[in-house]
Amino acid sequence: MKPSSCSLSDIERQAARLAELATRCLIDEARLTPKPGLVDGRGSGAHRDLTLALMEVSARSLTPAFYALALHCWQRPADIALRQQVGRLGREGERQMMQATRGVNTHRGALWATGLLVSASAMLAGEGSERQVAQAAASLAQLPDDEAPKLFSKGLRATRRYQVPGAREEAQQGFPHIMQLGLPQLRHSRHDGATEAQAQLNALMAIMSSLSDTCVLSRAGLYGLVAMQNGARAVLDAGGAQTSHGQRALARLDAHMLSLNASPGGAADLLAATLFVDRLGDTTF
Repeated sequence: MKPSSCSLSDIERQAARLAELATRCLIDEARLTPKPGLVDGRGSGAHRDLTLALMEVSARSLTPAFYALALHCWQRPADIALRQQVGRLGREGERQMMQATRGVNTHRGALWATGLLVSASAMLAGEGSERQVAQAAASLAQLPDDEAPKLFSKGLRATRRYQVPGAREEAQQGFPHIMQLGLPQLRHSRHDGATEAQAQLNALMAIMSSLSDTCVLSRAGLYGLVAMQNGARAVLDAGGAQTSHGQRALARLDAHMLSLNASPGGAADLLAATLFVDRLGDTTF
């Protein structure tokens, strides 16, 4: 990576751009409709404590955290000191989010995934390729954060109980569900004439077809996870969200997820991160 000739004000503008982009991707994911079991423009999905308005408040509350991550990671190498600083900034962002939502966990997983990608893009001075950004994020995620709370989240409990990879492993492996599934499907669908919303829904289905979503596991166990994965594959096999058959398959998946009180929040987090990676090179943003 070549040394940056950016002034502090230039770096601050770049950091602000990354923060706004990350926030916009979280909002766009929340608004995307219809998503199976998830909060969207129709309502709260399988959630009783979430609304679309709250999701948007939550996303905007994270803008300062994304900005701080970008600013502090600018052209820095992945090392223990940076990893621990990213952890501290992320936990401060989570506190701000929980304060804004009055204690409702809206975007913890999205902050982890998109926050790492914001950090990685800044480490590369905003000039890295998509693959380089994913690899830089992985290099950070692979380092220990000794200050992290020694508490078991619902997601971590699910990974231990069912012996499946979770959000930590996804990041450490360079976000394969983004780079190998979500992003290619998003672009393939656009190329095939899908609307932007349909392309994003197809990207979500591609992620859901493979992900061991700990949100679903926590709510509906292995049965729910298999139902999610098979249902998402059925949508794509039927031609995707841009076809009538695909739309009917999506409606069936939504009804099944609601009947199980299951919400694929982990897949939604990765869709938001997919949108972030997709838009990194958009100079008009």
